[in-house]
Amino acid sequence: MKTTLLIALTCTLSLSLCAATPNAYRKTLAQPAVIQGYPCAKGYAWFYPGDVLKSCFLAQDATFGEAKVPAGSYITLLANGKPRFVQLVQDASVAGYNGRGGSFLGPSEGPITAFYPSGKLRSIYLVGDQTVQGVPCRGGEWGFFTDHINGGNVVEFNQDGRLHACRLTRDFNGVRSGYRITLGQ
Repeated sequence: MKTTLLIALTCTLSLSLCAATPNAYRKTLAQPAVIQGYPCAKGYAWFYPGDVLKSCFLAQDATFGEAKVPAGSYITLLANGKPRFVQLVQDASVAGYNGRGGSFLGPSEGPITAFYPSGKLRSIYLVGDQTVQGVPCRGGEWGFFTDHINGGNVVEFNQDGRLHACRLTRDFNGVRSGYRITLGQ
């Protein structure tokens, strides 16, 4: 009973820890290996059927979508090999924005920087407050229990790269500081 509860809670708290994809499976890499162009580190990696890479820790810096991702980060791909999201091992620049990385539990438990299948940035948690395309957006901590209320502090982008939504650090276009603003599509 305790083990089942722990597994359920762990899977709820960490998207990357559990293979939420049906038929995904885990392999242990005995040494670092380049898989589908990604330098995966020694240790665990997840795969879709047919040995298609789903996720792994990076053995060295790599390009992932629009981002140059530092070694030690945890990448997750769609079944077609396109970028899905990365959990940065440390704070890093992503598409010109300073993105939050790291976690006291390790990179696969930290904030998610998401991408569209095209590789364009979809969402990011900022390190500190930043002006994004002229809009004063709040940086912030990520947390399962704290960031799901009213959109949290995640900064979201449209597929064309334009800002979609963020929480404001000061009044902007009639919306008060501290509120989440959603811009046109």
